[in-house]
Amino acid sequence: MKLTFPKDFWWGAATSGPQSEGRFGKDHANVFDYWYDMDPGVFYDQVGPNVASNFYNSFKEDIRLMKEVGLNSVRTSIQWTRLIDDFETASLNQANVDFYNAVIDEFIANGIRPVMNLHHFDLPAELYHKYGGWENKHVGDLFVKFAEQCFRLFGDRIKDWFTFNEPMVIVEGQYLHQFHYPNLVDGKKAVQVAYNIQLASAKTIRAFRKINQNQESKIGIILNLTPAYPASQSVGDLAASEFADLWLNRLFMDASTLGAFPTGLVNRLEADGVLWEATPEELAIIKDNTIDYLGVNFYHPHRVQAPAISANSLAVDWLPEKYFDEYEMPGRRMNVDKGWEIYPKAVYDIALDIRDNYGNIDWFISENGMGVSREDRYLNDAGVIEDDYRIQFIQEHLYWLHKGMEEGSNCFGYHLWTPIDCWSWKNAYRNRYGFISTDIRNQKKTIKKSGHWFKEVAATDVLEVPMRLVEILEQA
Repeated sequence: MKLTFPKDFWWGAATSGPQSEGRFGKDHANVFDYWYDMDPGVFYDQVGPNVASNFYNSFKEDIRLMKEVGLNSVRTSIQWTRLIDDFETASLNQANVDFYNAVIDEFIANGIRPVMNLHHFDLPAELYHKYGGWENKHVGDLFVKFAEQCFRLFGDRIKDWFTFNEPMVIVEGQYLHQFHYPNLVDGKKAVQVAYNIQLASAKTIRAFRKINQNQESKIGIILNLTPAYPASQSVGDLAASEFADLWLNRLFMDASTLGAFPTGLVNRLEADGVLWEATPEELAIIKDNTIDYLGVNFYHPHRVQAPAISANSLAVDWLPEKYFDEYEMPGRRMNVDKGWEIYPKAVYDIALDIRDNYGNIDWFISENGMGVSREDRYLNDAGVIEDDYRIQFIQEHLYWLHKGMEEGSNCFGYHLWTPIDCWSWKNAYRNRYGFISTDIRNQKKTIKKSGHWFKEVAATDVLEVPMRLVEILEQA
């Protein structure tokens, strides 16, 4: 089956500054830099962010490889800890201003649209230790100062801006599930941090609209979304699904697109005594500064069931998971290496949800991908990784995305995570995601089979999906 996509469709990939650049020429540490310095044993094979994929030194060669893969757009991020010298005044590090200018110009010279995100889990460690990071609204105001510098410096060439990548992951990683420094478990702080990040995003959008001089430029946010599928249609499972959707998806989605937090969530948090501290003035800022468009990250579905322990149990610290338990569906398809379920039909469900409940706002898949370990298992005699699994993974997700677009959802692009194998936080290089492989011993980079395949898709705007695969997908 041949599926045709629009001629102006974004065929791209996504990475981030802290995961690609390395710490070369960077005077400040973000929270992951600091955590690695303090406890390198936490990170897989004790590989930290110091070199990453060496993009700081090899960006010209790396961007040429991205062009060879056929990418017409690439999303990355500007590091707060790289660009800014003094966080209070947002004074600039001129050498790194020059670096980002050179990177942007190199993308454009190669016919690749640079899409720029402003925060990718890389809070300056200094601001956590001084103020408690996103627990403090002052840090949000400092972030706006950083963003304003970016808009002034690079807004003549960057048309596509995003405030935060996956803000819910910041909330979960730092304050609930202990996979981001400082590894706290504090539900009340998690709720306040979620609000403070949303407020900072809205203030950043307000600043963008004051500074921006390019009528073609837009600003949005990148959210990791997935329907919260219930284990069954029982009353308990449906209630668990409803709350999980409110907390994990609609908290940031409603506030970012509609300008207000979902009433059901606010009422629940207020009844539980953990609702964020907010002022009418702040809520007005959120209402008046919604996004122009949306980035959606999707990797795996989220399935929930009624909690095994009653939410009314006594002397229990408040956590959102008191209202739902995770559910592992029997017979599910898996990416066993990563431990994630594969369910591409969720992309279709997301597309229709955006169409029906969020004004059919313009959106794109800003991350989707398959992390596989020990990819050298698939190295052929010519030195190319034959990652047919990744090709099929992309085909399956684009199939369902195309169906959602045919039914009217305004999706304008697809970005794989990631163009070049990059450093993945605590997991370092355990799982590889890229179109282009990285040998971290010598930084040699080689296009995988998926990269050569994707070039043809991007050049023609046509995706060929084998009929045997279509038949399987339609049974989902």
